[in-house]
Amino acid sequence: MEKSSISLKYDFKVEPIRINKVLRVLSEDHNLLDLIKARDIWDQTDKGDGIITAVIDSGIENHRDLAGNVIGGYNFTEDDGSDPYHFQDYIGHGTHVAGIIAASPERDNGVVGVAPRSKLLILKVINKNGVGNFSHLIQAIDHAMNWVGPRGQKVSIINMSLGGSEYNEELHRIIKRARKQGIVLVAAAGNEGDGKGETVELSYPGFYKEVIQVGSISKYNIPSSFSNSNVNLDIVGPGEDILSTHLNNNYAELTGTSMAAPFVAGAAALIIKKMKDIDTSLIPMYVYHYLLINALNLPDYPLKQVGNGFLQLS
Repeated sequence: MEKSSISLKYDFKVEPIRINKVLRVLSEDHNLLDLIKARDIWDQTDKGDGIITAVIDSGIENHRDLAGNVIGGYNFTEDDGSDPYHFQDYIGHGTHVAGIIAASPERDNGVVGVAPRSKLLILKVINKNGVGNFSHLIQAIDHAMNWVGPRGQKVSIINMSLGGSEYNEELHRIIKRARKQGIVLVAAAGNEGDGKGETVELSYPGFYKEVIQVGSISKYNIPSSFSNSNVNLDIVGPGEDILSTHLNNNYAELTGTSMAAPFVAGAAALIIKKMKDIDTSLIPMYVYHYLLINALNLPDYPLKQVGNGFLQLS
């Protein structure tokens, strides 16, 4: 696939709200799989085996808890001389997101993703400075739509833990095409919130109705003050002090809606495995319906802050 000339315009920047700590070895189970009831459906879903999620982000580190689940990748940025097959993560964001979806440690003291037997297609659109543009994002979505694996596999889910404040018609068009093709699109709501349910903060592609827009919530079921609120917010997931894979084979606790979105992407992988004989084009609708009927209602908060509620898988 040929890449277009590099744009000097940057449309979005990714950085966590907070990096709480970096660890080399884990001494306890930090993950939140039981909170969203992921393990409850692992037996029914084979932990997402065979489902492929395209992670459109900052690339990936060759982390020991992820290496077995990366099925391919492509670099759309200017990093490493624009080498398309060098999708190294230099900031840790993409590696952290990937771990939330599909980390599968060989050791007992690693982290475990929501769908640890699913596979990851790594599409790098965020460079070593943490910035990216919509042109590369559009190319990455197109790549995910047309990618075919070594055994004829196709991408079922796209996770976009990124966003910009400006509406882009070309981006919206390809989002619509991807959904029509049967791909579940998941995106972070954004971290420009002010903690007030009556105000509105928009981030694209999350705000597009074809995308499952994910906000952040604390482990106490309180909407995160930084999480964007708007009428198209679909669901909230864990987004504060989330431990996952990071650079140099380490682990880090990061905070942001970027962390909440991959919980939903991993959940989508499990939900798709539960489906039998469903027309591909209807998969996004069925995944959304499953999320809707199982979400934990949060009646104490405005819908613009929590959407349909807190992610639950059973």
